[in-house]
Amino acid sequence: MPDKKIICLAVDDEPPALDVLKKYIASVQSLELANTCVDAVETINFLQQHPVDLMFLDIKMPELLGTDLVRTLKNPPKVIFTTAYRKYALEGFELDAVDYLLKPISFDRFLKAVNKVMQTSLHTNIPIITENAPKKEAGDSSIYFRSDRKMMKVHLEDILYIESLKDYIKVVTIAQTIITKQSISAMEENLPKEKFIRIHRSFIISLNKVESYTHDLIWIGKTELPVSRMYRHALEQVLKQYR
Repeated sequence: MPDKKIICLAVDDEPPALDVLKKYIASVQSLELANTCVDAVETINFLQQHPVDLMFLDIKMPELLGTDLVRTLKNPPKVIFTTAYRKYALEGFELDAVDYLLKPISFDRFLKAVNKVMQTSLHTNIPIITENAPKKEAGDSSIYFRSDRKMMKVHLEDILYIESLKDYIKVVTIAQTIITKQSISAMEENLPKEKFIRIHRSFIISLNKVESYTHDLIWIGKTELPVSRMYRHALEQVLKQYR
């Protein structure tokens, strides 16, 4: 067991986003969740009364942005910003944030951010222990997308493909289509590489949903998608394993 745990505070105005953070923090034995807050006032009041080592802080919140909240604190804890909006990344790093997590947050990316905290001088002797980490089992893995002012849970096994729409992505599943503000590159980073693959600058597909393919095209159900030259060789090598 570690000699000292990292005391965490999770701040987000969206309950599903807080649920994700609580699950991830509970899965890392070196972390201890002190509390969750839903706005800036609650956060400031808590920090005035309780010591915190690390704060997972949403940027886009009502009344006061997370970045502005940090500016109000004389001695802020270490901060990992969480947000669905990539445009806030630069401002977050200017405030000496440890990291910046783009929603929906994968557990692997969460661990990478936490590991940066472990590497600081205060916590170099605290290892990451993840014996109770969320399992990436086919029937259990899921991801949250922000759409229509709420966080929507989608099982990875239900995703057919993802299409880039400039600053947005369209997530096509077996039952529904979700449009959310996020880059396709950020989405690619958050998906398990053994299940999903990029086939074009505008498309990511679920490997087990492929019904047929040629040198230039791939079919997900009745939907025909293009395969670009850049991704063609990697795709063909992976698909050979699925024959």
